[in-house]
Amino acid sequence: MKPGLSLRVSQHLALTPQLQQSIRLLQLSTLELSQEVEQMLDENPFLERNAEEAPREEFGLAQADTPVAESDRGAEESLYSASGAADASTASTADAGSDTRDAGDAPEVPDAPDWEGDGTVEMAPDDGEWGGDAPARTRNQNGEGDDADATELAREHESLTDYLHRQALSLRLSEVDRAALRFLIESLNDDGYLDESLESLAVSLAGEEDPEQVEELVHRFTVALRLLQSLEPVGVGARGLAECMALQLRALQDGDAAEPEVVQAALRICQQPLEMLARRDVRRLSQHCGAGEECTRAAMSLIARLEPRPGRPFAQVERNIVVPDVIVKKSSGRGAAHAFTVQLNPDVMPRLRVHDIYAGALRGNRGGEGHQALQQRLQEARWFIKNIQQRFDTILRVSRAIVDRQKNFFVHGELAMRPLVLRDIADELGLHESTISRVTTAKYMATPQGTYELKYFFGSGLGTETGGNASSTAVRALIKQFVASENPAKPLSDSQIAEMLKEQGIECARRTVAKYREALKIAPANLRKAL
Repeated sequence: MKPGLSLRVSQHLALTPQLQQSIRLLQLSTLELSQEVEQMLDENPFLERNAEEAPREEFGLAQADTPVAESDRGAEESLYSASGAADASTASTADAGSDTRDAGDAPEVPDAPDWEGDGTVEMAPDDGEWGGDAPARTRNQNGEGDDADATELAREHESLTDYLHRQALSLRLSEVDRAALRFLIESLNDDGYLDESLESLAVSLAGEEDPEQVEELVHRFTVALRLLQSLEPVGVGARGLAECMALQLRALQDGDAAEPEVVQAALRICQQPLEMLARRDVRRLSQHCGAGEECTRAAMSLIARLEPRPGRPFAQVERNIVVPDVIVKKSSGRGAAHAFTVQLNPDVMPRLRVHDIYAGALRGNRGGEGHQALQQRLQEARWFIKNIQQRFDTILRVSRAIVDRQKNFFVHGELAMRPLVLRDIADELGLHESTISRVTTAKYMATPQGTYELKYFFGSGLGTETGGNASSTAVRALIKQFVASENPAKPLSDSQIAEMLKEQGIECARRTVAKYREALKIAPANLRKAL
């Protein structure tokens, strides 16, 4: 076998840098896009914000499809159709952000269609609100604007350990007891429970070789635990759910906030296996506690009002702010009872332009040192502005197509949801399914029924007796209605719910009902039964 040369003709699809950026911007969420814009403004000197005010523009269902030129329409459709074909043909382009194709193998980025003047592309007014978490506008009771950042407010919350340490400062304790109390406070979990036993905590400090020291530490921890459980929030320092509820009940008893008989019955219920309380077995609980059924029901109602996680108000969870990308409003006027207007949220749309002074200086210094590199940066700024415009344009087109197909949902709610898959919208708009998937991920729509992710409006269909299809979302809403109106003494089983759906003309198996019920976080029939 000897080496040789041969010629072969083949076709392959190459992603240009401009197409890669367009795909990546399309799949970003609102917060991620704001970070991308801030990064590009810092890196590219030819890009700047356009601080001039521009009139807001609303896009209704009966208006033109997009506010861009027809020449750009074909470019955008070819971009997203090509991206979908690339996703379907090669696994390497599944994530445009991680594509490592050599830019030298891709065709050159064509010049911008027409960038005369300063290259301004007006996206939306109020660019000052773009950046950070892009908080939605809110108003207080006096009608004044409230621009407080919810993320900053969340970070200002005091932690549970700091709150307990601050209370412990008011206690007159010896150095040893103060150290033991501090150690127990630091050993609490996020819910305010003490997971480890006092013996294990003592062994972790003194070791197993010194039993006398372990016994001394257990004694100190026992005293410190009583002090810890006397602090607020009530129930902190408990070693289990039953002890947590008992601490809160004793606090109610000391404060005369409830009837003593009911509190005593509730305390005896907490001493029983919690499975009986979860099953709401009133008869067995009343027998074990020696109380009447009415008193037992009142005690169970009192227990239901307790806080099972004392540390919940102090949990350091990140407050996720949902800012809608699209706003849907009812159209006003005669004959517009079921018509809706779809518009982009101007608060999340950046207004960018090419820096005219820098661009003019570059045009006047052709052939100078570094001109080619600066020309490339100018081209990047132009393509970035155009890709952002195409991103919002595509989101608007997809949102309008969704609203047009799901009009009944915006009027009647979940029960009127129609089956819808990505291919339906893709065929209607002439785009690829992967493009529709990118558009509907982490993008939200504010509607008269509430704020939903765009993916919420897509769902599989179940067959009906008439030969049509019923949306899985509508079926879940119907199951929720059946469970809400059931008899608590005789809750509906999954088989009974399947039969009721069949009476409505919807073919749904028992396993499918169980899957939908679990998705709705509805307990099974044996746990919903009130004995």
